Amino acid sequence: MAFSYDNLKLDKGMYQEAGRTFTQVLESQDPSERYKGTSLEGLDAFQRQLKRFDIKVKGAGSDVVEKFFRTADSAVLFPEYIARTVRQGMEEGDLLPHITAATTRFDGMDYRSITAQAGGEEKELRYVDEGAQIPSTTIKVQSNLVKLRKRGRMLVASYEAVRYQKLDLFSVTLRQMGAHISRTLLADAVDVLMNGDGNDNAASVDNVAAGGTLTYDDLVNFWAKFDPYEMNALLVSGDVMVKLLKLTEFQNPLTGLNFQGTGKLTTPLGATLLRTSVLPENTCIGLDKRFALEMVQGSDVMVEYDKLIDRQLERAAITTIAGFAKVFPEASRVLEV
Repeated sequence: MAFSYDNLKLDKGMYQEAGRTFTQVLESQDPSERYKGTSLEGLDAFQRQLKRFDIKVKGAGSDVVEKFFRTADSAVLFPEYIARTVRQGMEEGDLLPHITAATTRFDGMDYRSITAQAGGEEKELRYVDEGAQIPSTTIKVQSNLVKLRKRGRMLVASYEAVRYQKLDLFSVTLRQMGAHISRTLLADAVDVLMNGDGNDNAASVDNVAAGGTLTYDDLVNFWAKFDPYEMNALLVSGDVMVKLLKLTEFQNPLTGLNFQGTGKLTTPLGATLLRTSVLPENTCIGLDKRFALEMVQGSDVMVEYDKLIDRQLERAAITTIAGFAKVFPEASRVLEV
């Protein structure tokens, strides 16, 4: 059976199609549906091109960077390899999926989110007498625009310096770059949760009852203030994590077994416990991840393909554009220890 991926003409113009990524352009010319029931099933169009040029990007038998530049066609694949590896680094240990209610793709830099305010004294449905006014929830556009920020790292290396480096080792550096970008995006998200998105919606701040001493009662009182929301995620700084783990309630045998068996911690209050160094000391943020935060993505990971293809590395920017907006301000609160 003849496969069409073997004779596709690749050029850097495939990165320039508006509204479509390089992989999407490849898929349109070489759909994966054609390969169902074959040995290539499970590979996407980009992975099939790696197979076409016999480029192994991971494992002990991985190829050297130079393998990408042996032909003009295979060189076109290099920016996509960079972008995918950086994206992998961003996804490894990324906390954003655990705290965002929705991700909005937006083509531009000026985004205006929406918010909702429940009418009446309560936010739940109530009994309504005949002829009485029904409590309302008003959805409106935010007054101020959400700030989308461009984040990235500069890849600086000469072709001569890395040409004989194994791709498996080169990928480690790229994944680390992705982890740095992901951490910066998390810092932006934390800033919005604490200080608001510019629409007068900073989080309410609570303090522990006994100054500097965190008790289980403090956590219970903090948890109770979320009604009618649910505190299902708890972002904590490193020092607060230590204080939490020293609480008697966290020494429950079942909690210990779960931590030792899976490496994951859940609080006795049922919230997922997430430690991050981007939070200030003595600070934790409780939130209902279903309603608190919207991530606005202006672009996926972008790579300067011209410099990577034509000049064989040198300097190339790896960037992404994103911002964050609060949806329901009451769905997140700050506890200062």
